[in-house]
Amino acid sequence: MPTGKVKWYDTEKGFGFISSDEGGDVYVRSDALPADVTALKSGTRVEFGVAQGRRGDQALQVRVIEGSAPVSRTQARARRKKPEEMVTIVEDLIRLLDGLGEGYRHGRHPDARSAKPVAQLLRALATELDG
Repeated sequence: MPTGKVKWYDTEKGFGFISSDEGGDVYVRSDALPADVTALKSGTRVEFGVAQGRRGDQALQVRVIEGSAPVSRTQARARRKKPEEMVTIVEDLIRLLDGLGEGYRHGRHPDARSAKPVAQLLRALATELDG
């Protein structure tokens, strides 16, 4: 099985890259991680299977072999925001979504400048809810 080091991993987006010891970077998605792991830290040594994806090599069945400890689901839950903090986030998001909905009612799609921050907030909220 190939080995390498985690180059970077974005927990919110659910993917990252491994620098393979054989050369080149390998794409890794969250569904390739062990069941109790939600993130990988840069520099962590891993072992993985490889499949050819649409955009190149993709890691399968990643296994941590040494280095920084991965973030477990239990650790991720312990880092969740307090409910008082979440109230503000959810209420702000509702206001933003109401504004987008109004535009749709008038037959308009949102422009990228206003849609992108809303999409980022939705992803962050989804990650928090899933945690």
